[in-house]
Amino acid sequence: MLTIDPKETPTPKLHGYLQGAVGPRPIALASTVDKDGVPNLSPFSFFNLFSTNPPILIFSPSRRVRDNTVKHTLLNAELNREVVINVVNFDMVEQTSLSSTEYAAGVNEFEKAGFTMLPSHMVAPPRVAGAPVQFECRVNEIISLGNEGGAGNLVLCEVLKMHIDESILDQNGAIDQYKIDLVSRLGGNWYSRSREGLFEVEKPLTTLGIGVDAIPDYIKQSPVFNGNDLGRLGNTQTLPTDEEIAIFVEGSFEAKALLSGDDEEKKLRRAKQYLDDNEVATAWKLLLAKKDF
Repeated sequence: MLTIDPKETPTPKLHGYLQGAVGPRPIALASTVDKDGVPNLSPFSFFNLFSTNPPILIFSPSRRVRDNTVKHTLLNAELNREVVINVVNFDMVEQTSLSSTEYAAGVNEFEKAGFTMLPSHMVAPPRVAGAPVQFECRVNEIISLGNEGGAGNLVLCEVLKMHIDESILDQNGAIDQYKIDLVSRLGGNWYSRSREGLFEVEKPLTTLGIGVDAIPDYIKQSPVFNGNDLGRLGNTQTLPTDEEIAIFVEGSFEAKALLSGDDEEKKLRRAKQYLDDNEVATAWKLLLAKKDF
């Protein structure tokens, strides 16, 4: 058996072992606002329910392992003492992952991830439209667990108001665990879907995706694509060049046929298939290709 001494193990390696061993972990998609009222949105898998009376949720924005800096969520929670915790289900997992991108301070991750903001009733941070459950919370206490990279900060949140999408309720008014379709985090790129099993989502931590807000409207507004599709497209660092698109079209009989016809939706559906096969770059080339290529 492999034996690990945390004090003798590099933090990134220890981090991987811990996340791989302790799971699945529920995901808190936490929304806060900064000193200027600009919303911030970020997911945290160090999260759970710890009390019912009073209703207490705790999540932990850890200090970054790579440079020991703190996250905007923690700074905002310290400043305003308010947060909304949005529950994450399968329909929004790719957008949630995209919201974890390290965008600069002042960037609205709601827009980058393609989420719609809903006004809260009792706190300033907005809720995430589409999240099956949303908790408006007051921050009662923040407990620092250390000053080094990887150290957590326990944010103790008291639920002031809870919002539940009625579509996830059963005939008795209770939350139906199949309908809510929750997802959770494991190690690496792995997630777990409560009603099906394991799947992967590429972590967008080393690059800055263009964001859903940069996707052309004809794609965002098409019923062919769902939120997860838009999340994958928005997690692209750069769009293909005209030369790359031309090379793709020239080498694809199928692309030429799709572009020669007048059925735009057929092209979109084929791009959707590329996304389902995790061929995001190819999907972008087809989406941006025009008849004159």
